Formats: sequence, structure tokens, C-alpha cells
Amino acid sequence: MEAIVQPIKIPGRVDDPPHMLLWSADELAPMLLGLTFGIFIGQALICTIAGFLVTSAYRKFRDNSPDGYFLHMLYAAGFIPPKGRSMINPFIKRLFP
Repeated sequence: MEAIVQPIKIPGRVDDPPHMLLWSADELAPMLLGLTFGIFIGQALICTIAGFLVTSAYRKFRDNSPDGYFLHMLYAAGFIPPKGRSMINPFIKRLFP
């Protein structure tokens, strides 16, 4: 009995996010959110175009910055809580001994 071997798709890099058509998952999210919100308010085309513009601005920012830079910005702004107990509050400007 012969086993049927199906090819397995291996991504180009280990950390690559999943792709759909021309965009990765993090680039596709603003367009889909714009489309969804636009359907609710009756302006799907305008909101989808706005999502596409946000995606293109994000792509330019991501390609010109080092890996993880956006997450570091979100942490410094206070949007991401620290996971460890040794992390200090990012809003403290002066530390006293």
C-alpha cells in the first residue's frame, strides 16, 4: 500500500505572518476593519480606501524601522502593560535611589 504524500507549505522565514493575496495579516487588518465599519455606516468604499491608506503608511513605517519598534512605541506610550514584575512605569520621569 502506497502512502499518499502531500506537499507541505513552508514559509520563507520562520516568523513570517500568514499572507493573503498581496498583504500580510497585520497589513490586511486595517482594510478589513475599514470595510466592516464602512458597511455598518453605509460608506464601505470610503472606509476601505481609508484602511488602505493606513496600511500603506504602516508598511512604510514598518519597512523603515527595526523589528519590534512599533511594540516598543506602544509600551512607552502605556498601551501595553508590562509582563514582568521588574518593569517600571514608563510614565515615571525621575527615579530616586
